[in-house]
Amino acid sequence: MGKRGTANLQSSINATDGLGTVSLSAIYAALVVSCIFLPTLIIRKLTAKWTLVFSMLCYAPYIAFQLFPRFYTLVPAGILVGLGAAPMWASKATYLTQVGQVYAKITEQAVDAIIVRFFGFFFLAWQTAELWGNLISSLVLSSGAHGGGSSSNSVNNTITAEDLQFCGANFCVHRVNGHSNLERPPEHEIFEISMIYLSCILAAVAIIAIFLDPLKRYGEKRKGSQSAQELSGMQLLSATFRQMKKPNQQLLIPITVFIGMEQAFIGADFTQAYVSCALGIHQIGFVMICFGVVNAVCSILFGSVMKYIGRTPIIVLGAVVHFTLISVELFWRPSPDNPIIFYAMSGLWGVGDAVWQTQINGLYGLLFRRNKEAAFSNYRLWESAGFVIAYAYATTLCARMKLYILLAVLTLGCMGYVIVEILYRRKQRKVKRQEKDEFDKKEKEKEAEANKTGIDSNVNGLPVSVEETDDELDDLEEDIIVTHF
Repeated sequence: MGKRGTANLQSSINATDGLGTVSLSAIYAALVVSCIFLPTLIIRKLTAKWTLVFSMLCYAPYIAFQLFPRFYTLVPAGILVGLGAAPMWASKATYLTQVGQVYAKITEQAVDAIIVRFFGFFFLAWQTAELWGNLISSLVLSSGAHGGGSSSNSVNNTITAEDLQFCGANFCVHRVNGHSNLERPPEHEIFEISMIYLSCILAAVAIIAIFLDPLKRYGEKRKGSQSAQELSGMQLLSATFRQMKKPNQQLLIPITVFIGMEQAFIGADFTQAYVSCALGIHQIGFVMICFGVVNAVCSILFGSVMKYIGRTPIIVLGAVVHFTLISVELFWRPSPDNPIIFYAMSGLWGVGDAVWQTQINGLYGLLFRRNKEAAFSNYRLWESAGFVIAYAYATTLCARMKLYILLAVLTLGCMGYVIVEILYRRKQRKVKRQEKDEFDKKEKEKEAEANKTGIDSNVNGLPVSVEETDDELDDLEEDIIVTHF
């Protein structure tokens, strides 16, 4: 909660010299390295429970240094967040999976169903972090003088037409010095927000350290060591690069990079160039709450609807939504007189993000079933690369150029996806033809064998039973996942 709420404010409260976006770029650059090398090693040394405790503490300095924002404080703190994030997510997944297996055995239920249920509860809570984190920041900023809640110097009263002309697609970081809506909030408000977030993190760490059961009784060390031997950091790195040689993986790289870039845009550029510039920093949280809630609802909805309408219509919806939003943002002049438009933009962006997050993850799992770890390592790698790229040029390019880049990457990503879909369907048709040809061949061989041995078979008045077996066909059938398009 604290990290997500803080991240959404970075481009606005630490706008000087692009400090906020540079620190966010450091987080995801470190995350790329951390994903490959650290999770297996740290979980093996500390166990899942204490890896969670250690990793969550890595977030505390980044939030604390909001009170003293400098490049030599926030950037190293951001790197620490990135290094801790990957072990935290890996240990979370390990803990939920192992506890789910134990619970399924105790209750005599299907393991897969229980694990999915446990992850569902987790992600429901995780998605609410967008709501609670942004709600806290907005309430604090709105109640203070910066939000104009009780002050005569209300932000909306001081915004001028000259300031508004530099908002939206015309926004450039180096041209907005002195903008009344982009001034850093008073230090006591930053202090209040940071203390609330820090208290939440420390409370969460204490709850995990004191009340969370360790997994030792279920043989964690033995299983952890075995898994670590099976796939170490260097082995995962090697598998990740081998995965990149696959044509489908190469074709999916652009759309995966776009997923990172569009999340970076809504979290940094949209909040600064549109929301902060026209409405004020105190409105960022409220607008991003809309994004988080719609995103969560649509993620659940699309996951359920896919089995009825297929993947392709949902991805088409996501592409149309983002193409339309980016095009509109190129020409839309944001104004505080129409605040509902900001919420509509944010909510619709959440619809598009939910499409990519659910469907592209599912597509990776479908195409690379035999190499899931390497495939999802590639997914995280290229998604994080998208974040890094977007944050890297955030301080040098104007919003209009960023939107053009998003359009270009989205176009390239959709082209790659279409090719992947065509190749996948062609492969399915080929497999079906092979199955049919194999079946026809077997039938002919069976008929010929029956004709050849028919006389001998009837000597005793009993027909010869020919058992049809085809292990290769069985294996092939098991390997195919039927999807609806």
